[in-house]
Amino acid sequence: MTSESSASRGDKAGPSTASHDPDRSVGNAAERTRIALSDLDAIASTMERRFNEERRVLSFQQYLELFASDPIRQGRDAARYVRDMFDHYGTRKVKRPWGELTRFNLFDLPWEAETPGAAPPGPTSDEGEPRAPAEPRHAATYHGRDAALIGQEDIQAETYRALCNFVREGRANRLILMHGPNGSAKSTVAACILRALEHYTTLDEGALYRFHWVFPSRKTMRGAIGFGGEVKASAADTVSYAHLSDDQIDSRLVIELRDHPLFLLPLRERRAMILKLYEDASAAEPPPEWLMSGKLSHKNQQVFEALLAANNGSLVEVLRHVQVERYFISRRYRLGAVTVGPALSVDAGERQITADRSLASLPTSLQATTLFEAHGELVEAAGGVLEFSDLLKRPIDAFRYLQLTLETGEVSLSQQTVQTNVVMIGSANEIHLAAFREHHEFPSFRGRFELIRAPYLRSWTDEQAIYDAQIVPFVTRHVAPHATRVAAQFAVLTRMRQPESKRYPDALAPIISALTAEEKVDLYATGAPPERLDPDAQKLLRASVEALYHESDASGDYEGRLGISPREVRTVLLDAAQSPEHACLSPFAVLAELDEICKRQSEFDWLKEKQLAGGYHDHRLFRDIARRRLLDLLEEEMRAASGLVEEGRYAELFDRYIHHVTVWVKGEKIRNPHTGDFEQPDERMMREVEGLLGTQGRHEDHRRGLISSIAAWAIDHPGEKVVNETVFPHLLRKLRDTVFRDRRQGVALVVRDLCTFLRDGKEQRPRDPAWGELREEQRRNARAALERLRQMGYCDNCALDAATALLRARYAELVT
Repeated sequence: MTSESSASRGDKAGPSTASHDPDRSVGNAAERTRIALSDLDAIASTMERRFNEERRVLSFQQYLELFASDPIRQGRDAARYVRDMFDHYGTRKVKRPWGELTRFNLFDLPWEAETPGAAPPGPTSDEGEPRAPAEPRHAATYHGRDAALIGQEDIQAETYRALCNFVREGRANRLILMHGPNGSAKSTVAACILRALEHYTTLDEGALYRFHWVFPSRKTMRGAIGFGGEVKASAADTVSYAHLSDDQIDSRLVIELRDHPLFLLPLRERRAMILKLYEDASAAEPPPEWLMSGKLSHKNQQVFEALLAANNGSLVEVLRHVQVERYFISRRYRLGAVTVGPALSVDAGERQITADRSLASLPTSLQATTLFEAHGELVEAAGGVLEFSDLLKRPIDAFRYLQLTLETGEVSLSQQTVQTNVVMIGSANEIHLAAFREHHEFPSFRGRFELIRAPYLRSWTDEQAIYDAQIVPFVTRHVAPHATRVAAQFAVLTRMRQPESKRYPDALAPIISALTAEEKVDLYATGAPPERLDPDAQKLLRASVEALYHESDASGDYEGRLGISPREVRTVLLDAAQSPEHACLSPFAVLAELDEICKRQSEFDWLKEKQLAGGYHDHRLFRDIARRRLLDLLEEEMRAASGLVEEGRYAELFDRYIHHVTVWVKGEKIRNPHTGDFEQPDERMMREVEGLLGTQGRHEDHRRGLISSIAAWAIDHPGEKVVNETVFPHLLRKLRDTVFRDRRQGVALVVRDLCTFLRDGKEQRPRDPAWGELREEQRRNARAALERLRQMGYCDNCALDAATALLRARYAELVT
């Protein structure tokens, strides 16, 4: 019995115990080996099938059949290819307080969601605002290589507009230059485009082809081929050398410039063929100029001429040597997607290749020809996108060549002129661009640049989404609710620009002039006008959000040009995550780090700005605002967690009130659900609610104003269901606050008991002796409140931080 019991316990001990059984270990190892080898066979079969399905290697004749089947797709130049990539991933409409915008889905990196193990999008609240997750997300579980672009729909639209213009003009004849402050997502825009190219090129819709030259061995052809002798019958019977195995060829000459295979056809005949194929395909656009007029690169032309001469002008014999290959855009391997840093040299060069011993097996006539190979970023990016990161950090001589290259579509090297087929995207900060504008050569460059402004985000909900997506997953501590929200609201406050009231009509000017920085932030984030305004003024301001948002677009000192950078906020959050005073990434640690960074006035321009009326550029006030709003949020959550106030009852009461007001305004009656009789609206209930709302003036006017607000909202949101909480959030909040005042002390006592409950057993945080010991009922209420807070994303540590802060700032006089 003892032995059996011991064995039984050993079986339950798990893998660590099993490791001591030699026979079992050997058996497990053998099984794992068998599984691995079986998986390898399956992977190999899948890759072979995929290789054939993707048509990786074709002869020239096979490619011509492919081209004829879809000339529009196979004949695209770089501009059309990138434009079509934008179209492939599609668009959707997004509603912002300043208007309805078009968002291109590729900037959300939708293919990353298909990757096994990819991190899911961060959680959001019912209002669509990002919320910190309850548990930390570690870098080990985050597999996305790039960050999606958050916001910045204007940059997306401008980039797409520039691409469409390139298509209309026949080629990419300008450089798209995004300019803005450091950290305004310029590099993220370019990275998303390059990443999308990588994915698009793996799809059938984005297949790309180039060609190389193949030279069979003499043994394979049983005699000389092409050069220095007649081709035997067996060679003539061979349609193409493209599919010969490695042991059947002497050499393969790789062409780095990725010329289109149709460049091998004579120009006049090629044009006629392409026009006919496009006409048969009912193409909406003419063929690109690159396809119609492009010529072989210098090395290709030399090989072509040598083969043509050796074969007595037979194009058929020349094309047998052509091997068409599908290729895939790759940033890692710098193939069709290349990023150039601020280097000091021209981005292309050439080198002689005929001295290479690996090419000694080329035919004799070709060995006698001096071949040069082009190289450099312009060559590597051919057919795709070339990104110039921080272009204007280069001396002007380092990119002066772009003037002629963009104008002619060619770049001159010492031995050849290379035709470019690439979309160029660049970035520059405002300081370098301002200096460049003063340069005497700027006017000549201006016509070759497509300038796109890239300001900082001005919606704190978007700003918070950046931190939740790009910082929170890499914080090893628990992230407390509202930590990133505090940082985001402070960041956007620093970017606000005082509006110019003289730009607006007389009725609107005084409203705009009195708008504070905090009110402007809320207007951009939610579209909610200040509650201090009367209904007519609120309606007027809501209708003018778009004009206010774009007020400074034509100015060099545009809104979003100054302010704290997301990169600086990243440092603030990471430093806050290491706070010795908090066990979590706490919003209070974030506030402390913001206090520290605001002491470094000599380092940041946004701290040097003159304070203006309305709180603009007042970073001390911004921190106070962030702290006050944080405490307001914590108080709302503690009120809900206390269980003393049922949050749902406010909405039910307000919905009932609005229903009765609607019937009252129409002069109708309400059917009593209990008796079935039709009765007059409940005047007593309506006046009671209006008293809680603090209604001023005549009740009749207030009620008709509510119905007018509903009608105006319905006009602005056609087809959407009217939700009172959405239309009247300020009234619902006022109703809740009024009712809460009567229960405030009870909530304060629950918060006090929660602190005592959480401090028990924490010697480093002794509880206040004046609070005494908790009774069983107090302990039960505290435990229930803590459970509700956990459901909101709190852990015990940040719940204690929140409760302690509220006690000190709001409830001290209520619990003593």
